[in-house]
Amino acid sequence: MTDFTTLGLAEPILRAVATEGYTTPTPIQRETIPALINGRDVLGIAQTGTGKTAAFVLPMLHHLSLDHNRPAPKTAKNLILAPTRELVAQIADCVKAYGRNLRFNMAVVVGGVKPGPQIRSMSQGVDILVATPGRLLDLMASGAIRLDHTRGVVLDEADQMMDIGFLPAIKRIMEKLPKARQTVLLSATMPAPIKALADGILFRPVEVSVAPQSKPVDAIDQQVILLPSNEKRDRLVDILSKLPQARAIVFTRTKRGADKVAAHLDEYGFKTAAIHGNKSQGQRERALDSFRDNKVQILVATDIAARGIDVDGVTHVINFEMPNVPEAYVHRIGRTARAGATGAAISLVDGTERGLLKDVEKLIGRSLGATGSFGGDDRGTVRPQSRTPHPGGSHGQKPARGGSAHGHGGGHAGNGGNRSHAAGGSGRPGPKPAGRPARPSANPNSPAQIAAAVSQRDGGREGIRRSAPKA
Repeated sequence: MTDFTTLGLAEPILRAVATEGYTTPTPIQRETIPALINGRDVLGIAQTGTGKTAAFVLPMLHHLSLDHNRPAPKTAKNLILAPTRELVAQIADCVKAYGRNLRFNMAVVVGGVKPGPQIRSMSQGVDILVATPGRLLDLMASGAIRLDHTRGVVLDEADQMMDIGFLPAIKRIMEKLPKARQTVLLSATMPAPIKALADGILFRPVEVSVAPQSKPVDAIDQQVILLPSNEKRDRLVDILSKLPQARAIVFTRTKRGADKVAAHLDEYGFKTAAIHGNKSQGQRERALDSFRDNKVQILVATDIAARGIDVDGVTHVINFEMPNVPEAYVHRIGRTARAGATGAAISLVDGTERGLLKDVEKLIGRSLGATGSFGGDDRGTVRPQSRTPHPGGSHGQKPARGGSAHGHGGGHAGNGGNRSHAAGGSGRPGPKPAGRPARPSANPNSPAQIAAAVSQRDGGREGIRRSAPKA
């Protein structure tokens, strides 16, 4: 059986891999690592949970261990592109873990945070740059980042970047890269636009197609409940009330929907946090940390965060709304049953979503055996049923107006206080404070002036570039 010592990796990297507790590479690692060490381009088709991040990070670090030249100012020797801030953060953590025995510098460039520190981190040049496409393009346009010295490029989760509208941005980025480079494109699916992109940017790539040993959709107990749309929130409360020990992720299609669902669950005593594209980077990180640390029981998320949530011990995934793209269903429910654990996925489907359910069943090749009925939801004639919450603070019981279900008047854990639930509060997000215009700088090329310009263009817009319902 192959182990990491047979793949040709440098000794400091092997020590770091051993420290992380890994001895046997996954199938995608066995095929990808030697190809990248030998300088080949790679086209990889792999779902989440296959070990694909290490498959490109380890050989990248191996090449850096042999390269002792300093990067030029504002340049990056290697570029890793990913669709979401969460995924960028996880890749950066992986680079740090496996590169712990090497000397290198790395920068992270994402939207939703002030660009000033990112501009400063790039000023002397870096060995590895991990970025989302939107903010990277902004800093390239401002002159803060150059890609003319980049020799290694990774496009991770390429189909997700396409889904959220980053394909034009990726093409503009690739045009700025040197022709002589090593390129890796990784995607869970291979739709025609991604295949066309691969054909245009890869040179005689090694093609690697790896499915997990047990596909996520086969390893997870999946249930579908048909119901009118106006009964969804109460049914969600009922489901979670029967799962007091659950650690659940609830997925919605829109940012506003995520906030509404989180507010509703909070009113019924569930410790809840919401994560979506309108949250600042700090809010999103605090929400994920609170969920990882069991400070909140339920995380409400949009698809923009689906592939960026890597948390062990998730017992349930609940699709409050079906995704517009059927592949997103696989990525959503892949947040549970990780590392050999068991998990369950429950989808609440109303009459307007029957087509989306059929698309999912066609993708996974089987019927999900739905129960319940739409109850006339197609015509919108179903009247909401009354629900009388019981006073108290237990799960599924709405507290009296005088206080919070879990004994505090602040916002959700991890959301930076964005949604207050003080006594008598509505649970709706307050109005955004008006931003103060940046003061003009005497030097238009100064880092401060560049950062101000990028902030005005960016506005934390990562992941909201699609014309479909925004995440």
